[in-house]
Amino acid sequence: MSSLAGKTAVITGAGRGIGAATAEALAARGAHVVLAARSIGGIAALAAKLPGALAVTTDVGHQEDAEELIAAARARFGRVDILVNNAATVQPIGRIADTDPQVWADSLQANIAGQFFCARAALADLPGLVIVNVSSGAASRALEGWSAYCAGKAALAMLTQSLHLEYAAAGLKTYGFRPGVVDTEMQVQIRASGLNPVSQLPRASLAPASIPGDSIAWLCAEAPDDLAGQEVDIRDPAFRARCGAPPL
Repeated sequence: MSSLAGKTAVITGAGRGIGAATAEALAARGAHVVLAARSIGGIAALAAKLPGALAVTTDVGHQEDAEELIAAARARFGRVDILVNNAATVQPIGRIADTDPQVWADSLQANIAGQFFCARAALADLPGLVIVNVSSGAASRALEGWSAYCAGKAALAMLTQSLHLEYAAAGLKTYGFRPGVVDTEMQVQIRASGLNPVSQLPRASLAPASIPGDSIAWLCAEAPDDLAGQEVDIRDPAFRARCGAPPL
């Protein structure tokens, strides 16, 4: 397992699910972790278990919050080496005509503007920066009731490509990571909606958050050139073998 000793990783949406699992996996590799979420409870509890971890309450959908998060990481640890843009919301779930326009717009603010704000603030730490944008199959497949989420993830895939195009030569490695269907709080909301086939998946078929968490940590540690700027899918058997995830 490649070490990340001395590196600093900022993880948004770190209070639970994939974000928390990623923070644990990065810390296990020796990274200093900065845990970000809108509420303190989850990140404070996790920070207490991870030596030296910093918990920062922030709403990355607000530019000032995102910039203050990156500044707090630099103030504590000197620089940012890794940014995992994991914060996201699947709400609103509902058909377009039934959806509140402001809630729809708020979703885009959280699911793409926030990732832009964090990435932009972190670019001052080039060269040597790795950004992982937590993507989704919804980036390339429309699903009933998820118009905001699908639009946000499609935009995030383009942000990944744009970051690579503009800053790879300056020493940035950027990846879009599709974690598959994972047993998280988001899936609880999806099952409750009853809309589209994903809501019908039995909980027993969902992957534990530790699998995408470990896979993201592998991407951050290895920073493979051949995957930079791409959407990397955990369901790809070749990638699973490469990062050490169990076979499907």
